[in-house]
Amino acid sequence: MKAMICRSLDGPFGLTLEELPPLRPGPGQVKVLLRASAVNFPDILMTQGKYQFKPPLPFSPGFESAGVVSEIGSGVDGFAPGDRVMTHQRVGGYADQVVVPVEEVTPLPDEMSFEEGAGFLVGALTAHVALHWQARLEPGETLLVHGAAGGMGLAAVELGKLMGAKVIGAARGEDRRAVVAAKGADYTIDPDLSIRDQVLEITGGTGADVVFDPVGGDAFDQSVRCIAWEGRIVVVGFAGGRIAQLPTNLPLIKGFSVVGVRAGEFGRRNPEKGKLAREFVLQLAAEGKLRPHISHRFPLEKAIDAMQVLVDRKAIGKVVLNLEG
Repeated sequence: MKAMICRSLDGPFGLTLEELPPLRPGPGQVKVLLRASAVNFPDILMTQGKYQFKPPLPFSPGFESAGVVSEIGSGVDGFAPGDRVMTHQRVGGYADQVVVPVEEVTPLPDEMSFEEGAGFLVGALTAHVALHWQARLEPGETLLVHGAAGGMGLAAVELGKLMGAKVIGAARGEDRRAVVAAKGADYTIDPDLSIRDQVLEITGGTGADVVFDPVGGDAFDQSVRCIAWEGRIVVVGFAGGRIAQLPTNLPLIKGFSVVGVRAGEFGRRNPEKGKLAREFVLQLAAEGKLRPHISHRFPLEKAIDAMQVLVDRKAIGKVVLNLEG
């Protein structure tokens, strides 16, 4: 097998393409020949030792992929060689094959390509858990999405519209805001200008009822200043690089709440709700109502270049490694 391997915490440029022995599935495991893997910001942080999950060295980054089942271990039901699937693993996706527990394998809808499948579940599940289960977004409410041109942001825009919200998408650049608008945002704003002023103008001074925040830092600080009474800020990441601090008098005065969202952990701690969430987003995908936007594709050996696209904030939606060549 071929894999991009991290042997030191020197960042993406420390990755090397290596030939390794083929993998074999054990009991309860499935081996998948990968056709595509998504590139995500946590992959970069892991290669720097800065992510909350710190895999032991050496490892291959990549936690969402899609491909074809090639082998199954003992005790596995529901999958067979030849099945098209999506996989979710903590590491291992920057490779041409992966072995994962059967619980982390999901059938790939016939309507979706391998590239779409590789970039779908993490963003879709995070947005759904954040907006439906945690923020309890209601029809007619105003949703502000930070990082709206990213993979999670675009999923939140689409889901927010499907839930009947008025959606404001914050994204840098006219080209990025055009994609956000095409995904259904009612308004797009420039985060380099005053987010507070733009949101208050759009909402007639009442502010956003729900804020979806994968950015943190200045975006969170601005959210606190334009959140509505009894609003909800859902924290899903810190792509901006700074973890914001919140004076507790502000949620007291404005009556708003802040809740963190980890979709994977949500599913592990609430298996029934996690199952419902997965079934819901997969149904939307099958109906063509929820799809990732893919702006960049790279071969496996160009994984470092793919990660640099994220570092340089050039991605719109998802960046994927195409492993079919």
